[in-house]
Amino acid sequence: MTSFDSSPPLATWRALLAVAVVFVMLATTGWTAVRHQSPDEPRAAALAAWARGRLAGHPLPDADASPHRVARFFAALTAEQRTALADRYPLVVGNLNGVPVTLRYHANRRALTEARAVEGKRVHDVRLSPDGRAEALRRMDRFRSMLAGGRHILAFDPSGKGRAAEVFGDLDRAERISVVVPGVDTNLLTLERPAPKVNAAPVGMAKSLYAAERAARPGTRTAVIAWADYTAPAGIGVDAALGNLAERGAVRLKSLVDALPGGSPVSLFCHSYGSVLCGVAAHELPARVTDIAVAGSPGMRVERAAQLRTGARVWATRDHGDWIEDVPNLEFGGLGHGADPVEPSFGARVVAAGDAVGHSGYFEPGTESLDNFAAIGVGAYGSVSCAASDRTCQADVAHDRAA
Repeated sequence: MTSFDSSPPLATWRALLAVAVVFVMLATTGWTAVRHQSPDEPRAAALAAWARGRLAGHPLPDADASPHRVARFFAALTAEQRTALADRYPLVVGNLNGVPVTLRYHANRRALTEARAVEGKRVHDVRLSPDGRAEALRRMDRFRSMLAGGRHILAFDPSGKGRAAEVFGDLDRAERISVVVPGVDTNLLTLERPAPKVNAAPVGMAKSLYAAERAARPGTRTAVIAWADYTAPAGIGVDAALGNLAERGAVRLKSLVDALPGGSPVSLFCHSYGSVLCGVAAHELPARVTDIAVAGSPGMRVERAAQLRTGARVWATRDHGDWIEDVPNLEFGGLGHGADPVEPSFGARVVAAGDAVGHSGYFEPGTESLDNFAAIGVGAYGSVSCAASDRTCQADVAHDRAA
């Protein structure tokens, strides 16, 4: 008599498990999906004005033109013409890849000044709810902080929840460039955080890494970018379990890297959902990206590092107390982000992070994880401390040390 196995196939069980995990998160922890972003009024208005603009009778380049074309256009202008464009269209020039770095800093200071004035008026708008006025006040304070002397804002868009990027060091003269790609809940209001969470926010992460890189190799000119210039999931819910926002962010990350000045090596440090974005972007990034390091990663949307199709070294780390370890590493029907990058079968170089303390502690000064990131960022690969279980990483580092 023939017997029939009525149990669902393994793929079905995996799909059911993934869906169940997401809904348990939503029901029991209050984690939420990203809300629809409010219309990008300031940016949209600026782009419309730019599209109608003329300079000496000639149209301005498309705002989505390649960084190379934008760079050629601005190189042909006089200093006065460049400054005039930055002053007239700050929300465009300050976010336009290919524009000289110092001109972007100038444009973004002007855009920040205007945005702060807008929020200052909203604070006193009697039509706003108390919550609306409180948010306007927080935004005004954030913009005031970003206008502090000496800060180099590479990107700024106040539309919706907002996006930004900040540079530490001299980007034009840097011999090594690092880009910090943060994860969920990244927006203008979370760009910086007060103690004790200073180094859990994008600016704190980048400042901490910049200081560690300078300490690791004082003779090397470095620059670090806090790159909060993409729309990240709000909370760890459905959007964080999907790759849509990572795919859109990957386009923006590629544009940033393509526009970086000079030809110095670039290292990416991708935290949490930021590692999903870096995984999606990896195969399209230029060869100057020599290292991709992920921390607290839910996956990079591949099963093995080789599938990233990049010539960059791929590094991974996770602290033993990081809750991300309990998130199932699978991908089915677009849900989930694939294999765990710290698993030996993935093929990344796994580095030590034993004292990082939780999901947001990888950039804390004095931690082994930050020291490893700094060594990677300045190319001191022989100084990296590998996880005790990763013999391949240890062999590679020993080879680098002997070279």
